Amino acid sequence: MSDELDDEVSRSFGDYWAIVRRRRWYILLPLFLCWLAVWGPSWLLPNAYQSEALILVEQQKVPDQYVVANVSVDLQDRLQTMTQQILSRTRLQATIDRFHLYSQGHGLNSLLNSDDPVDQMRKQIKIDLVASPGHPEDLSAFKIQFTAGSPSLAQQVNNELTSLFIEENMKAQRELSENTTAFLENQLAGARVKMEQQEAKVAAFKGAHLGNLPSQLESNVQILSGLQSQLQSTQQSLDGAQQQKLYLESLLQEYQSIQGSLENGNSPASSQALDKELLDLRVRMADLRSHYTDDYPDILTLKDTIAKTEKLRKQIKDGIASEQETTKTESPAGTSPAGQGQNGSQTLLMMQAQSQLKVVQLEIQNEQEREKELESQLSAYERRLNMTPETEQQLAEVSRGYEESKSNYNSLLQKQMQSQLATSLEQRQQGEQFRVIDPPSVPNKPSAPNHFLVSLGGLGAGFSLGIGLVALLELTDVRVRLEKDLEGLVPARVLVGIPLLSTPRENDLRSLAKWLELGAAVIIVILIVGGNLYAFYKG
Repeated sequence: MSDELDDEVSRSFGDYWAIVRRRRWYILLPLFLCWLAVWGPSWLLPNAYQSEALILVEQQKVPDQYVVANVSVDLQDRLQTMTQQILSRTRLQATIDRFHLYSQGHGLNSLLNSDDPVDQMRKQIKIDLVASPGHPEDLSAFKIQFTAGSPSLAQQVNNELTSLFIEENMKAQRELSENTTAFLENQLAGARVKMEQQEAKVAAFKGAHLGNLPSQLESNVQILSGLQSQLQSTQQSLDGAQQQKLYLESLLQEYQSIQGSLENGNSPASSQALDKELLDLRVRMADLRSHYTDDYPDILTLKDTIAKTEKLRKQIKDGIASEQETTKTESPAGTSPAGQGQNGSQTLLMMQAQSQLKVVQLEIQNEQEREKELESQLSAYERRLNMTPETEQQLAEVSRGYEESKSNYNSLLQKQMQSQLATSLEQRQQGEQFRVIDPPSVPNKPSAPNHFLVSLGGLGAGFSLGIGLVALLELTDVRVRLEKDLEGLVPARVLVGIPLLSTPRENDLRSLAKWLELGAAVIIVILIVGGNLYAFYKG
């Protein structure tokens, strides 16, 4: 039996519903009073209207493959930098003064507003980045939101902020591009001076080693080849002249021998010597023709020598025949006139041979001088060719700095030209720009305070207070109200129950109270529902 007394009586949904009916006013009144205490003062708070503008980051109108932009800063970093500049105290104070924002108010407004208008305006400015559809990592736009006490003021100030962002972006893009171009121009000027210095060193080196330069190697080889050809031709001419000299000397000796023979009457020996010499010349001619053509200079010289020798041989033979004819008729008293005539012709031939010998000797002298001059030139050009490798190495060392300076200059020149194109693009507003897609809006409803949410918050607080109060009363006020409440307290069972006995007046009063409670509850519900609907409509 004691175990049954210790068992706790379990409560059903009907029991809880009975508690709610019994404690209905402990729930309804705190609910209504808390809601009213929150909903009413919320209408005394100043309204805040939020204007919103959407700005698109528009890419440059000229493709990147033609003009590369100077500005490559990420949108988030650029926007952060511009936000810090625009939200500076100087600019915000100018906007506050222009629109007479945050003037000293009275009452609740003076308590809610901050002492520093600039800090208060910063809190009311909100900037959010907007990602491209389908590409969350690609930021292509951003929103500017501003909250003010009236719709028109919020729209005007937000329009001012939007203009500041667009102007600041244009100014920043142009200044950054111009600064980049100016920097490249300064670097280009320095590179140009350095390149000119290196170029002057190369020019001075080339001037000091003119003739030994690698670029002149081919021309030096050609000139050397030409000099060698000229030297070979000169040597051939010199050999021919020396042979001609030898021939003329031998011819002159022959003339002298013939003249002596004619004087002594012994001409056939001279004729035989000429025949022998003519035979030797023809043997040499046959030998040269087996190796060279008829246009070879030695062959031509030898032909001339053979012709002259044959002519001399004929003259000697003619002289001998004439001498033999005149010998028959010669008088013993003296020399015949024919012999005297032959001596005169021999003398004339000797004089011609002597003059030709002098010409040949002069020609040999000129050819020898020409040979020495050509050998000197050959030696000079051979020295140039021998010095070319060393000069090439020295020139490579001198030119290395020039090539590096030239490469750096060309690179800077190309970058500077690209930067000038990008700067021109920015100056013509053809580069990356901010374009307003949605201009600052005029809000229809206040963004704060949200009376509907405040009303719902008051209802939640009142309901929680009523439930807590009912729970407290149920735990502290222990009463036996039903038959089953005794099951856990008294071991005996209830045998007889006495019903509630009341008079007709008590019944009427109880009925009237019930209707009054119902009316009051309906009024409270109507007030709460109507207040929430009004708050929802007004925002």
